[in-house]
Amino acid sequence: MKSTHDAAVSHVRKRASKARPRVAVVLGSGWSGLTEHVRDATRIPYDELAGFPKAGVSGHTGELVLGRIGKQEVAVLSGRKHVYEEGDVNAMRVPLLALQALGCAVLVQTNAAGSLDARMGPGSLMLVRDHINLAQLSPLVGETTSERFVDMVDAYDPQLCEGALAVARRSKTPLHQGVYLWCLGPQFETPAEIRMFRRLGADAVGMSTVPETILARRAGMKVVAFSLITNMAAGLSPQKISHAHTLEQAGRVKETAGKLLADVIEEIAA
Repeated sequence: MKSTHDAAVSHVRKRASKARPRVAVVLGSGWSGLTEHVRDATRIPYDELAGFPKAGVSGHTGELVLGRIGKQEVAVLSGRKHVYEEGDVNAMRVPLLALQALGCAVLVQTNAAGSLDARMGPGSLMLVRDHINLAQLSPLVGETTSERFVDMVDAYDPQLCEGALAVARRSKTPLHQGVYLWCLGPQFETPAEIRMFRRLGADAVGMSTVPETILARRAGMKVVAFSLITNMAAGLSPQKISHAHTLEQAGRVKETAGKLLADVIEEIAA
């Protein structure tokens, strides 16, 4: 009997028989500009793919985009399902396993986040060097083999991180580095929580990415991740925080973020 992700892979191969992607990308809010850099694109709505989520958040289109960025073949997940939508920490398991089965060895993650560092204001880009799983939820719960004990040291691949920094330096694109803290959401954090997160060593806070990183590392994929800073976290600015504000701020740096991401993906190919 075929698994759900095998069924999705079969459908992708019917729609794009020549596709041989090596890099998978998950686009969070504000990163949709990357799709403008994909050449010879085949677009497959999630609705056609067994086990793929329905897009439930504005700013997430819900389609798989297959094509090339430079010489690199890519599979771009334009939109993710968040754990806060239905409480399912495995919401992105099938899409990631499908892309890994198609040949993807690298996962490039993106998200929108709030900053805990006054030097990293709205519109900034941050390379994720590590994360804090504050929710302490794992998509590996329920597995029974020893493979569930995944080593999360260097979860964000050091070589890929250094490559991303080199790309940013060459293009003179400011790229901060920091620790991303995952909150379950969907409510935004309180000022007291933000003060606690700063003491824990977090530089940015958001509601995604960590479950996908755990799944990718379990599947043997290398991971590199980026945050687009859309606001200062609660209590650090008089600005009222809302999802509409997040999308507005993300739209202002959409082109810069998309270009940096495309250049990083080309660097992976090199």
